[in-house]
Amino acid sequence: MIKKYKILSQLQACGLVAVIRGSSAENAYQTALACIKGQVTGIEIAFTTPHADHVIERLSKDVTDTRLIIGAGTVLDEVSARIAILADANFIVSPNFDPKVAQICNLYGIPYFPGCYTPQDIQQALAAGVDVIKIFPASLGGPHLLAELKGPFPNLNLMPSGGVTLENLAAWFEAGAFIVGIGNQLVGPGQSKNYRQVTTNALNFYHQFHSI
Repeated sequence: MIKKYKILSQLQACGLVAVIRGSSAENAYQTALACIKGQVTGIEIAFTTPHADHVIERLSKDVTDTRLIIGAGTVLDEVSARIAILADANFIVSPNFDPKVAQICNLYGIPYFPGCYTPQDIQQALAAGVDVIKIFPASLGGPHLLAELKGPFPNLNLMPSGGVTLENLAAWFEAGAFIVGIGNQLVGPGQSKNYRQVTTNALNFYHQFHSI
């Protein structure tokens, strides 16, 4: 369990997680490198990416930056979770809560961030040993939703994802975000292989986060 909390501590220090849905394994890999070059070292490779597990394994082997934390996203079942963990994923993210995925993550001592939106979902996830709740899509509730959820769940660690921008980044953290997931606002240019712009976007988010 020490490994698990070390991962959580490193993620909190990063603050930002780049959510990458690559059109190919190479596209996802290059997009991730562009984010890391821009100082965003929390990386989530969505399992909608072809051969996502290979991308995770390759990044883990190739990148020497000790701040790098690589996770697997859009993990829908326990089989995919185990594949990701064996490929060296440091954390698992899902759009929903799945008790079987939680069980696999607990077995391997890996943090699991399930997508929840209601108090019932959150309570079930916490009862299964989940440490961070992903609020998705976060744009539906806005930053004030985090503050409201902290009422009945004061110790809740929240990761808003979907709707996080440079303009509202500070508002999410002021509302109590533990970390944030950032998709198209950060990595969108990677779809057209404009990796230089991804790096520029990453630097902008990095500096904005450190100014909060």
